Amino acid sequence: MEQGFVDTLISPEGKLEVLSKAEVNKLLDSGKGGLYTMFRNCALAVLNCGSTIDDGKELLERYQSFEINIIQRERGIKLEIRGAPAIAFVDGKMIKGIHEHLFAVLRDIVFVSNEVTDNPKFDLSSTEGITDAVFHILRNANILRPQINPNLVVCWGGHSINRAEYNYSKEVGYQLGLRGLDICTGCGPGAMKGPMKGATIGHAKQRFMSGRYLGITEPGIIAAESPNPIVNDLVIMPDIEKRLEAFVRTGHGIIVFPGGAGTAEEILYILGILLHPDNADIPFPLIFTGPESSRDYFVQINEFIGTTLGPEAQQRYRIIVDDPEAVARQMQEGIKQVREFRKGRSDAYYFNWALKIDPEFQRPFAPSHENMRNLKLHKNQPVHLLAANLRRAFSGVVAGNVKDEGIRAIEQHGHFEIHGDSTIMEPMDALLASFVAQSRMKLPGKAYTPCYRVIK
Repeated sequence: MEQGFVDTLISPEGKLEVLSKAEVNKLLDSGKGGLYTMFRNCALAVLNCGSTIDDGKELLERYQSFEINIIQRERGIKLEIRGAPAIAFVDGKMIKGIHEHLFAVLRDIVFVSNEVTDNPKFDLSSTEGITDAVFHILRNANILRPQINPNLVVCWGGHSINRAEYNYSKEVGYQLGLRGLDICTGCGPGAMKGPMKGATIGHAKQRFMSGRYLGITEPGIIAAESPNPIVNDLVIMPDIEKRLEAFVRTGHGIIVFPGGAGTAEEILYILGILLHPDNADIPFPLIFTGPESSRDYFVQINEFIGTTLGPEAQQRYRIIVDDPEAVARQMQEGIKQVREFRKGRSDAYYFNWALKIDPEFQRPFAPSHENMRNLKLHKNQPVHLLAANLRRAFSGVVAGNVKDEGIRAIEQHGHFEIHGDSTIMEPMDALLASFVAQSRMKLPGKAYTPCYRVIK
């Protein structure tokens, strides 16, 4: 099925039906400054939903003949697609959720290019300007819903998890859905799909018909983590840092399931933010959870956090093993505290303006060999800044594992070298080695060759 190819012509359904000639030209321009390559690659990733590919380079090489063109007509636009993965179609017709995602990709790429990147109104070198850009991208995608009480739970975890962990994430999602809580994930497979799938059943049993399954992604990761069609709100952020900020600004609490380097990156991101002195009094429920078989995973994560960031960081989360109902109840209670806190300060429920995010967590990090080598991984700095640099290290490992540019950089220049204090390097090396041993770096059945070398 995966190897089949389909040609088709599709129209939008209420999303971005009209484009200007300048926008079309920019979208179809594959030269420098043009958007075609990004648009094509994101569209291909969306159409590859359900595939067993988690390698951006492999996906692009397998579907080299894939093309997508915009046809302008008097009554609006159509997308002409050639060589699309057959997995996106049923009896020759594109799956409706995937159809919606294609036009979400188009909407966000056009908006970010025209209204953010090329707009002097946004100072993307300042922390306020970056947060403002994140807000406007989310508002344009109709993600921000002002008339709803806090109920959005962000679920993080690996795309490569075992069946027991997947089923557990689904059970947690079910318990959240029974309590009327909505789900936001990185929108891919594994621990990103499980909670959404479970929540759909919980929502259906409660006749909760307006359930939200929000997926937040970015162009670099989307090929490795194709959006699953349960997602009914998809938004493409410009880079990983704005994607992470979107999670913590829109979500009212976070649940972390087992995962690999990407999950470690996310944990370090949220802990680094919560450890900033300005955020000490802001309620933000954070729960790590998994089945009994994952207990050792969380023991090791907890030890790594204690060794590198200290006991204060360990106070910012709870670990609950093998108890989906307790997870859902604790999250529901935590979100009630978030509501009371924001209500008392007259803060918005739909966007966490009060959260202080240091520029070190906002500045886009390009995981080049030089940048990875020069990371400041030592304890002679504020703990939230150490978390920022550790996050970058894990972000680089993710890039080398699954992102097209990262994989090509490793092929050309060899391993990323990660240097730092031995008190940090040794637990980091042990944690990464455990991810490899537990097949958390790549989907099951694929041999993993490390893209990094930890220098102690």
